[in-house]
Amino acid sequence: MLWVRATHPDCSVVLYFQEQEAECLEIIRSESQTPAPPGPPRQQGCLTEWDGVSCWSAVPVGQSRAVACPDILHVFKKSKALIQRNCTESGWSFPSPPYYNACELEAIGSNNDNEAKKGYFVTMKVLYTCGYSTSLAALFLAIGIFSCFRKLHCTRNSIHIHFFTSFILRGAAVFIKDAVLFSDESIDHCTMSTVNCKAAISFFQYSVLANFYWLLVEGMYLQTLLLLTFTSDKRYIWWYILIGWGVPMLTVCVWVVTRLQYDNHGCWDDYTSLYWWVIKAPILLAIFVNFLIFLNVTRMLAQKIWSPDISKNYKQQYMRLTKSTLLLIPLFGVHYVVFALFPEHIGVDARLYFELVLGSYQGFLVALLYCFLNGEVQAEIKRNWGKWQSSMESNVFNLATQDFTA
Repeated sequence: MLWVRATHPDCSVVLYFQEQEAECLEIIRSESQTPAPPGPPRQQGCLTEWDGVSCWSAVPVGQSRAVACPDILHVFKKSKALIQRNCTESGWSFPSPPYYNACELEAIGSNNDNEAKKGYFVTMKVLYTCGYSTSLAALFLAIGIFSCFRKLHCTRNSIHIHFFTSFILRGAAVFIKDAVLFSDESIDHCTMSTVNCKAAISFFQYSVLANFYWLLVEGMYLQTLLLLTFTSDKRYIWWYILIGWGVPMLTVCVWVVTRLQYDNHGCWDDYTSLYWWVIKAPILLAIFVNFLIFLNVTRMLAQKIWSPDISKNYKQQYMRLTKSTLLLIPLFGVHYVVFALFPEHIGVDARLYFELVLGSYQGFLVALLYCFLNGEVQAEIKRNWGKWQSSMESNVFNLATQDFTA
């Protein structure tokens, strides 16, 4: 049975018939290579035939063949009716009963429903375009702040910059994917299978993987900081980079090779494919490990806060370090786990809303928590702003003094 895809349901129907036709043509090809039995051609029977809907296997003259309606979920209603064709000396007879009588379609929305659905998707696109644009602006500003002020240069903020960069890649990947796949309405997306569209989807999957693995790195760094208080954290930075960028790259390379070898059709955006688990499994693994880190860090934080041996300043420092990461870990992982456990055609509207609309503002939320609301960043900006104001006042005073003495 074919499950209609959540993203392109019409394409699922087209691909279903393309696959059935390919299988039928393969049978016809093998039959054509088999020597025909002796006797007049008309008495040899009817050869295998594809009629555009079903594949009719070869039968001798005088016999018949019966097939069921195409088994496509949410397209055809379940029916026990059989379509029959007889093999005559003139060839195959017409299907009886006709497909349009035997195979009843599921209820299809009216033109008003289609227009409403089209308007809904246009609204969704406007919302997530605004969301990603806001996130990109906030992320670039946050990276600029961390890069410009020397006192903010440290391993922790370096990891934040990599995390921000993964969100920038994700926003860029969404815009690139839209430009490649949906910029031209005349393109048939069901049969589209170009190098550009496959590269756009691969880049998008890489950015999503990098997102989750840099969040994992944030959790790992936080746990390392709490466990190894007096150990230099600079020696771990290359391991963090290897995990954050290297693991997603390796995963996407394996996925690309697998698709090229075993499932190289369409633009690789069919989430019903079994090979989709090459991408989905590492993401679920990162979420699971992050959840364990979440529990462990919460436990260690509670111990340190309630410990009488730790001063109030250190307790406040631990709270400041952990509150952002502890908020992000469940926030970014829960919805993905929930949707990963259900088939793609269930909860389509909710899935699109969470992944596109709310997901587009995640970059802004990350920049807000790690940079704009960071007390250390605010203090450094205020210090430099005060310094600049003092410098400007001094310059104005010097100019005024020079004018007065002149």
